[in-house]
Amino acid sequence: MTSVGAEVPGWEAPSATERLALLRSVRTVAMVGVSAKPDRPSNFVATYLLSSSTDYDVYFVNPAIDEILGRPSYPSLSDLPEKPDLVDVFRRLEDVPGVADEAVEVGASVFWTQFGLWSVDAAQRALAGGLEVVMDRCLKVEHARFHGGLHLAGFDTGVINSRRRGA
Repeated sequence: MTSVGAEVPGWEAPSATERLALLRSVRTVAMVGVSAKPDRPSNFVATYLLSSSTDYDVYFVNPAIDEILGRPSYPSLSDLPEKPDLVDVFRRLEDVPGVADEAVEVGASVFWTQFGLWSVDAAQRALAGGLEVVMDRCLKVEHARFHGGLHLAGFDTGVINSRRRGA
């Protein structure tokens, strides 16, 4: 296991400008390890990515589930109907290097791990395969940050201020 922020030889975490460029460059997103349980962070991210907030074609990869949010879930990245541009990982840390290998095998462009997932081994494998790498960042938060949907609660609350009318 690798601690978050451990140095990855030959790699620097992409800047905000670089992350925005990555998000603009992708059309298809494969979420690996997404849960069907609505209270799980991966399900929250999936709901956001399927909303009108994004234009992504989103695919779910979880061999234990047939359907998530009314859409099919596939056993592996190689079972998807098209090549994903970005692979977003919600797996246990020890599984992340194997997902990096799969992302390289299917020809993805970006390997992205969610909050708390930092794997030097996975990053090195993805980089060696020619992928861009983003680690320990939430795809939903990053997309919302650049598209005006990030608020204190992490989503668009629609609240302008906390004052009641007439107060």
